[in-house]
Amino acid sequence: MSLRQVKSISQSTPTLEGAGVHLRRGFGFGKTADFDPFLLFDDFRGDKPADYLAGFPWHPHRGIETITYVLAGEVAHGDSLGNHGRMTAGDIQWMTAGSGILHQEMPRGDALGRMHGFQLWSNLPASLKMTAPRYQDIPSAAVPEVTEDDGTHARILCGEFWGKRGPVEGVATDPRYVDISVAPNRRRTIQVETTRHAFAYVFAGSGTFRDASAPQAVLTESAIDPNAAPVYDATNHSLVLFDQGDEITVQAGPEGIRFLLVSGQPLNEPVAWYGPIVMNTQAELQQAISELNKGTFIRHK
Repeated sequence: MSLRQVKSISQSTPTLEGAGVHLRRGFGFGKTADFDPFLLFDDFRGDKPADYLAGFPWHPHRGIETITYVLAGEVAHGDSLGNHGRMTAGDIQWMTAGSGILHQEMPRGDALGRMHGFQLWSNLPASLKMTAPRYQDIPSAAVPEVTEDDGTHARILCGEFWGKRGPVEGVATDPRYVDISVAPNRRRTIQVETTRHAFAYVFAGSGTFRDASAPQAVLTESAIDPNAAPVYDATNHSLVLFDQGDEITVQAGPEGIRFLLVSGQPLNEPVAWYGPIVMNTQAELQQAISELNKGTFIRHK
């Protein structure tokens, strides 16, 4: 086994999106190589309705898949194909935009005004850019969960993990998407296939990720010993990007740590990007924008 190096640790950036939703962006819009096949990751949460009620009104998507995971509150959604529904705490929606749809997502808080969710964009390979759009709406009760003897808990949203398989199926890049909680002061080693790009996003508690060598990142004082493996502090809103290897090690702090672990096979294809439309060439991108302006964007009814 080889421990994955920590390539970088950063804090997600406060951003305004949609009609004025306050969120934090882990990565996106042009920074694709290190995260391929993933394009964008947003953390939207708050307890002030004014920060999120404006939502994400009608907008187009083409050439990607969007994955929405709700932890608190709810998100009402609808699209130009007539699909509509409501996601509540623990639910997942995996939308394959494919050849193109128009849709909207409108968040609403729980009884205490709290809203929390994540959205991840996954690229589609060139061969599937123009596939027919589809949805996978997964209720919380359908998401398998595993608790290990040391108290480590995992919700498996997609892919295989610890003998369970997530309910989202048929996704082009075959990602693994897991919500992991490690108990206070526990250390856990987790396997990740060597061929995959992988990142973790911490959203509760704190801890450290251990490394096999020292990349360009800020080390804690515990890593000053040249004989010790470097240690990287991770707190709420920390995005941890891993380098190559087949396992990661996390040490939970005194309050425990909860994070999303996401990995996928890179596509290694060119990316032409304009907002929510992601194609392979500028010509394809210009065609999509032209169709959007002419009202011919929707290919599948």
